Amino acid sequence: MYQPRDPPLEGSGSSGENDGMTTILTVRHQGKVALGGDGQVTLGNSVMKADANKVRKLTGGNVLCGFAGSSADAFALLERFEAKLKDNPGNMPRAATELAKEWRTDRALRRLEALIIVADAKNSLLVSGTGDVIQPTDGVIGIGSGGTVAVAAAKALVGHSSLSASEIVREALQIAGEIDIYTNQHIAVEEISCA
Repeated sequence: MYQPRDPPLEGSGSSGENDGMTTILTVRHQGKVALGGDGQVTLGNSVMKADANKVRKLTGGNVLCGFAGSSADAFALLERFEAKLKDNPGNMPRAATELAKEWRTDRALRRLEALIIVADAKNSLLVSGTGDVIQPTDGVIGIGSGGTVAVAAAKALVGHSSLSASEIVREALQIAGEIDIYTNQHIAVEEISCA
């Protein structure tokens, strides 16, 4: 799981205490890539919504995207990522790299407190506001407060079960929801075929 290196910026309007309080997971397995997330939205110590959808299909269903962090910030990044996909059709890694560069250098974007996972038929990437674009070796990425639990569960299931990619994501998120108090078991999963 990836954790941002930088603390929340002073004056950003966020204490940082709720950043990433969700779980988003992607798994590449058996010719498919699946990306899923839980539906819990937390404000302070209260659950404000239990059925939010933090996973999207973009560009006609060819790209998957999931986000963790401040909701408004995540939607702002999602919108910018979609614009980068339009500027770089068929080249999701380039779009992610362009977003990361803009995110790191733009004063307003630098204040956004969110992480996104993007995946297409060939690549699974984590994009952060610190300018990182990370592609895991094994095709498993988790972000948010339950990310490490979900990644551990997914890796075990990939290696020791015959479940599909979407079934592994769902089961791993269920496990994270049993352990992490900021992750619930209202799970949304999207899946596309790998190249």
